[in-house]
Amino acid sequence: MAQSQGGASALLSLPALLNRNATQFGTKPAFREKEFGIWQTWTWADVEREVEALALGLIQMGVGKGDFVAIIGRNRPHLYWAVVAIERAGAIPVPLYQDSGAEEMAYVLDHCGAKVVVASDQEQVDKVFEIQGKLHQFEHLIYLDPRGLRKYDHSHLHRFSDVQEKGRAARDDLIRELEARTAALTYDDPCVMLYTSGTTGKPKGVVLSNRNIIESSKASSEFDKLTKDEEILAYLPMAWVGDFIFSVGQAYWNGFCVNCPESPETMYENLHEIAPTYFFAPPRYFEERITILTIRMEDAGRLKHWLFKRFMELGRKVGPQLLDGKTVSAWDRFLYGLGNILVYSPIRNRAGMSRVRVGYTAGEAIGPEIFDFWRSLGINLKQLYGQTEASVFITQQPDNEVRADTVGVPSPGVELRIDETGEVFYRSPGVFVEYYKNPESTASTKDAEGWVATGDAGFIEDGTGHLRIIDRAKDVGKMADGAMFAPKYVENKLKFYPNILEAVLFGNERTECVAFINIDLTAVGNWAERNNIAYSSYQELAGHPQVMETVQAHVEEVNKSVAEDDMLSGCQIHRFVILHKELDADDGELTRTRKVRRRIIEEKYADIVVALYDGSKEIATKTEVTYEDGRKGSISAVLEIRDAAVVPVVPQKVAAE
Repeated sequence: MAQSQGGASALLSLPALLNRNATQFGTKPAFREKEFGIWQTWTWADVEREVEALALGLIQMGVGKGDFVAIIGRNRPHLYWAVVAIERAGAIPVPLYQDSGAEEMAYVLDHCGAKVVVASDQEQVDKVFEIQGKLHQFEHLIYLDPRGLRKYDHSHLHRFSDVQEKGRAARDDLIRELEARTAALTYDDPCVMLYTSGTTGKPKGVVLSNRNIIESSKASSEFDKLTKDEEILAYLPMAWVGDFIFSVGQAYWNGFCVNCPESPETMYENLHEIAPTYFFAPPRYFEERITILTIRMEDAGRLKHWLFKRFMELGRKVGPQLLDGKTVSAWDRFLYGLGNILVYSPIRNRAGMSRVRVGYTAGEAIGPEIFDFWRSLGINLKQLYGQTEASVFITQQPDNEVRADTVGVPSPGVELRIDETGEVFYRSPGVFVEYYKNPESTASTKDAEGWVATGDAGFIEDGTGHLRIIDRAKDVGKMADGAMFAPKYVENKLKFYPNILEAVLFGNERTECVAFINIDLTAVGNWAERNNIAYSSYQELAGHPQVMETVQAHVEEVNKSVAEDDMLSGCQIHRFVILHKELDADDGELTRTRKVRRRIIEEKYADIVVALYDGSKEIATKTEVTYEDGRKGSISAVLEIRDAAVVPVVPQKVAAE
């Protein structure tokens, strides 16, 4: 792919890739966005003009080489153009999570010293203005959507289109300067700075170079034979490295089209309309879709429900075999074809995956039941393992070698090794330059030879070369009897059930495991409505006796499954509690990418953990919460603690004897 698109050696930056795309296939759609119910389209030639105008406007505004420019907002073509325009002007883009609170933004904006902020709308503008007194280098704010901003003080506030117009007006005076800055960009210059999710502390600014982004995009594109004809839907946070690689790096390398939804609320509808050929989503997305599907099937007629159950049983056996090119009997092939007409194709179509040629999930481990469900539908869903520090790709699953229990083989150009503690290390052309203003963390993460510590525990299988990730190295421990404790393995099994949204397991250095559980309000609320059960809050529904019974049944089913794994059978759940509130990023319990902040949760709910272990039947607790408008409050509850049946297992050391 690289050589067929020509001049690979000269493609040293995103602006260079944009110029190549505008020259070679300028009339091809590059971006689409649905606005006011109509899909708007921009070609690669259009994008080059839009980017140039904004880059000129930024220079005219005073943006200099090496300055940091922050970008805050949902996925919109204009904000993706801003990424490339900022680099073209010699500056460094810094995307932020749009759902970050003002204080979270303050840390990032102050840490990087952002001189200019590009914001999508009034909500983001208000957050920046709220904290601008803490931002000593902040000078200008550019906004995209003018609604609600007409009466604001515009001395340092500028409309996106006005900045572009000023750039166009100053073109004759500034074009040489812009071209000089663009031409001066090298392969080792910063391309973007992305902040880590901060599961254990303050987020770190990960500096990724042009080399990191382009080499990773090139290698991963060749791995999956991506072309300029792919279609993707850009809906994941722009501040997440996954979106940056898929919607910027790979999109610019291949020249394929990036489609932006009308709003987060219309994402599923827009996905159905676009029907992408290349799709990426974190495990939580696939869990949520199963929840929605399960709810629909519970409301379906008896015949439809029977057909769904019968053909999904067949699909779990036959679908993955067909995807992997294995031999399938003529009868099973016939039945699967019938199931495709009656069940699989309608589900794929409804999920917006009717044209998916390659699908990926990553970000955290996905439950094998969830993974197998989607592959049984004939969707080529694969797992990859990656990090922000790797420019995403560490391992990928080749076609015909897709398994639920591994994350694949090293991506092209990636080397792997496992140290004596079981931690996974890698090095590749995608390895980050540094943590900004944090040489100590850089040195502790990346050694002089370029090897990076992932923080994950795993091993490479003999014979296949596939990597298996056990859990976060810091989370993997031992039970009091020496058996392995790996919480994520059990948590993912629990989250397969539509009624369970989140689970947090405890048990390191203890005699038994206990768990916190969050119910899924959508799934359980639907059940309550069908059964005429009234409730006024999440807390009331979570404490309903029938909900408790259902969750207990799920826990005990998971225990039976866990007991079958010799290595992790000690991780069965002995006692559990359904929390009185959903774990929330605004309360610091989850990261913005919805990863569990295990240590914070254990400290915050220490009284509940104690009650789970001391034999209490209930616990009265009070918890501080953050409301949507930023106000603080508290909720009190008396929580029931339940015992769960466990399966007796023979200790490993006895079995070995």
